[in-house]
Amino acid sequence: MIRYADPAARIIIALDVEGRGPALELIRELPDARIFKVGLELFTAEGPDLVKEISALGKDVFLDLKLHDIPHTVGEAARIAVRHGVRMMTIHASGGAEMMARAAETAGAESGRRGVPKPVLLAVTILTSLKSDNLAAIGMAPDAAGQVLRLTALAKAAGMDGVVCSAQEIEIVRKETGPGFLIVTPGIRPAWAAAAQDQKRIMTPAEAVGRGSDYLVVGRPVTQASSPREAFRKIVEELSA
Repeated sequence: MIRYADPAARIIIALDVEGRGPALELIRELPDARIFKVGLELFTAEGPDLVKEISALGKDVFLDLKLHDIPHTVGEAARIAVRHGVRMMTIHASGGAEMMARAAETAGAESGRRGVPKPVLLAVTILTSLKSDNLAAIGMAPDAAGQVLRLTALAKAAGMDGVVCSAQEIEIVRKETGPGFLIVTPGIRPAWAAAAQDQKRIMTPAEAVGRGSDYLVVGRPVTQASSPREAFRKIVEELSA
């Protein structure tokens, strides 16, 4: 899954659109992009058929549903995701070690039965829309970095392949896990992009990679640009430099 020789393979394009038409239009507009994120909005609108359609186009699908339920339910969801050809998917680390371990076990078993690669399982630590005061309001310790580290350790022990964390936590997560554990970073905003909007803990692509991120999730700076292809090219150039 990791294709670092090509900077374009480190960029995950977030298809945060309402339906199949706009999603496929963006994919056609970005022929050099390899990985496309299908999140809750788009999956709710179109379901698994769109996931399979994107895969049939030769693209990797990052299914970002942030699963969080009892272990059996999450395990079965992971198994079904393998059937749909999903290449990366997210699970909330706060669901606990048993839930994450069940997902890893079930996805691995289903992949083995079908003779296909196991999806990259990523544990979501703390959403990039949350800051320390937000954590306190929901009854968590008001320490985003500390929470990220605790959840990262739990995820690694449970068999996850990596974590999703904000750019501000990249370095401490890398120090905690070593080089073999994947870090996926949302909230990426090129220096030339518009305001950050709803994500509070953000960083430029070059900064995030420099700190140790493996994959970068980029949405509106590309998808809402006047020329998505040109915006994507500029990010690739920034990473190449």
